[in-house]
Amino acid sequence: MRHFTIRSLLAAATMLTASIAHAETLTLSTPDPDTSEITLAAKKFAEIVSTKTNGELTIKVFPNGTLYGGDPAAGVKQLAGGSLDMLLNSTSLYATFNPKFTAIAIPYQFRDIDQLRAYLDSENGQELEADLSKIGIKGVDLWSRPLRQITNSKLPITSPADLKGLKLRVPNNPLWVEFFGAMGAAPTPMAFAEVYNALQLKVVDGQENPINVPVSAKLYEVQTYATISNHIADAWVLGMNPARYEGLSDAFKTALSEAAKETETWKASNDAADIEKSIATLKANGMEVSELTETQRKAFVDVAAGLEEKFAALVKDKAFFDRTRAFVTTN
Repeated sequence: MRHFTIRSLLAAATMLTASIAHAETLTLSTPDPDTSEITLAAKKFAEIVSTKTNGELTIKVFPNGTLYGGDPAAGVKQLAGGSLDMLLNSTSLYATFNPKFTAIAIPYQFRDIDQLRAYLDSENGQELEADLSKIGIKGVDLWSRPLRQITNSKLPITSPADLKGLKLRVPNNPLWVEFFGAMGAAPTPMAFAEVYNALQLKVVDGQENPINVPVSAKLYEVQTYATISNHIADAWVLGMNPARYEGLSDAFKTALSEAAKETETWKASNDAADIEKSIATLKANGMEVSELTETQRKAFVDVAAGLEEKFAALVKDKAFFDRTRAFVTTN
């Protein structure tokens, strides 16, 4: 009996050692605060991965771009170089590395988030994800993001003319510059980490982002007006360093893929539920929130329609631009 017990203990110790040796930890960096929709989704993703792997694969989430010094472009380069394991950042950022990602952001292109999600899951989305390998990144998944809205400290925005002369922070993407510049605004590309201070110091008058961003970043402290314009769609790239990915077991790779898909579904539902809550929070903190009527919205849509050729040129792949436009007109 004593001999059997010793053998059992040795076997248990061997199994424990194997389990510990098999365990992996990955870091996942996000650009926004703990309460932001993308960091909440990152934490949900980590939770699902842990469940699927019985705790053997741990993902540690780091918000606010802390692992890459708040410089989004540097984050992408560090991901490709191997100093970051995983990264969540916007497709508008990736457009600076591959202009085809600009196709997602054509103003007033997508009817709603459901259509955007279908696009990201389509052959077009799969092509964009696969193209990440050209810049040294393993694409794990593409996640939808709420449509973008405008905030500012000057006046309610109800027509393109209201934007004339407004210094508006935009992502470092020429499409935003073209669109808002066409309405007479002064679009100012800037890393988001700098936005709060720029608004506070009146370097810029406003910014545009999904409506949850002014809440998580507390922009209501430095902004007065919000316009529900739904002007541009954006998405998130869940990317990974290829060498780190290839070093994982097949079981872990499967867990990452399955968890990413499940998180995307969870995130879309969570985002939809959060929109009214975010609007209520902005109002409770003194902001005036207005929603464009159909007539008002049409004036913005008309501006976008007049820039079609410029948008196509920015994508730099006419065939892909045409396939994207064909998708939105037939789905």
